[in-house]
Amino acid sequence: MPPSLVKRGLPLLALLTTGAALAADAKPVLNSGDTAWMIVAAALVLFMTPGLAFFYGGLTRSQSVLNTMMMSFISIGLVFVIWMLGGYSIAFTEGNKFFGGLSAFGLNGLAGQLSGTIPSYVFAAFQAMFAIIALALISGAVIERMRFGAFVLFGGLWSLLIYSPLAHMVWGPGGLLFTMGALDFAGGTVIHIAAGVSALVAATVLGPRLGAGRIAHVPHNVPFVLLGAAILWFGWIGFNAGSALGANQSAALAFITTCMATAAAMLTWLTWESLRGGKPTAVGAATGLVVGLVAITPACGFVSPWASLVVGMLGATASFWMVQLKRSLKADDALDVFACHGVAGIVGALLTGALAWTTGQGKPVGEQFAIQALAVLVSVVFCGLGSFILLKLVGLVIPLRVTASQEVGGIDISSHSEQGYAETESGLSTPVMIGGD
Repeated sequence: MPPSLVKRGLPLLALLTTGAALAADAKPVLNSGDTAWMIVAAALVLFMTPGLAFFYGGLTRSQSVLNTMMMSFISIGLVFVIWMLGGYSIAFTEGNKFFGGLSAFGLNGLAGQLSGTIPSYVFAAFQAMFAIIALALISGAVIERMRFGAFVLFGGLWSLLIYSPLAHMVWGPGGLLFTMGALDFAGGTVIHIAAGVSALVAATVLGPRLGAGRIAHVPHNVPFVLLGAAILWFGWIGFNAGSALGANQSAALAFITTCMATAAAMLTWLTWESLRGGKPTAVGAATGLVVGLVAITPACGFVSPWASLVVGMLGATASFWMVQLKRSLKADDALDVFACHGVAGIVGALLTGALAWTTGQGKPVGEQFAIQALAVLVSVVFCGLGSFILLKLVGLVIPLRVTASQEVGGIDISSHSEQGYAETESGLSTPVMIGGD
């Protein structure tokens, strides 16, 4: 949530309709409690990206685990630099309805300034963590076949030219969707719809993995998946509650709704697995909880605790059945990024409009739902078309895919000259005894 919307104790609707009164308020004063919480929240969100690396890494083949995890780790370094140089300025400074200006290029002018009751540097760092994980999420759709260099080039352009403008449209001063009254507390459109749709486009442009549809690609390390999911849930507390930009009642609401929706989504996913004649799986539990976190993200500060259960259950149901129907998309979205982030993000954004009344926020239900639907449409079109263009441009500079032989053998060695496991650990060769008689 942008600092212009933060005022302790007031619902968002009041903030949107009393701009003149807010402008007359006294000059903001730094609050040490809010600042301390936001530094912790930023650290929690940063920790989510290594958590995602474990989550994605466990789901892939052992021969490509390092490359899969490196796509998340490289996102940290890449986006931090891009965010400082221009991403933050495009997202959060005055501009037009689609782009901010460059007045904060290199974080110029933020020293000594406040965003609400916290230092602007802290706000910029917190928002950088969002931009980082948004890019890292996309990697799950293209693992085991996209060249590392191509991902880095695409990721840098995507962060600067797609993520930052969309953040401005939703959260920035004068942004298109912001001025329309679209509600997105912590990034359902900006992060999850953006990443999910972009991931689907990337998977389509790259084409399927060799043997997709005929060869089962099973997780190589389910404990990694569970560890990653646990870290994501832990970090997501900072993600959602931190979006209140203070230690306040909004943060408390976001905290409890995040936990409730996530628990409901995990149970819903396991129920669907069982009803389909299977057994409740560890991967299913991990996936369900992540889907719940995604679905509640746009709504966490706008819906009541009981309504958050609805968000979690419906988000998990929609994503579960999209996973079952993934072949109909004719795109090899390897780790179901679109189904789990794009679809759950869309459901969460729409349910924000349908259920914001439970806390007295938002416009009348029909009007708010229509605004949310338009925000979803704008996000899908902008991110889908933009990602397609960027991928085609990157493809002119560097091939997008690794060679067939590299793909079959796993791309850790060819991309990084390393492998995640010794050959004896991965079961790829006969153990060799060293020393002895």
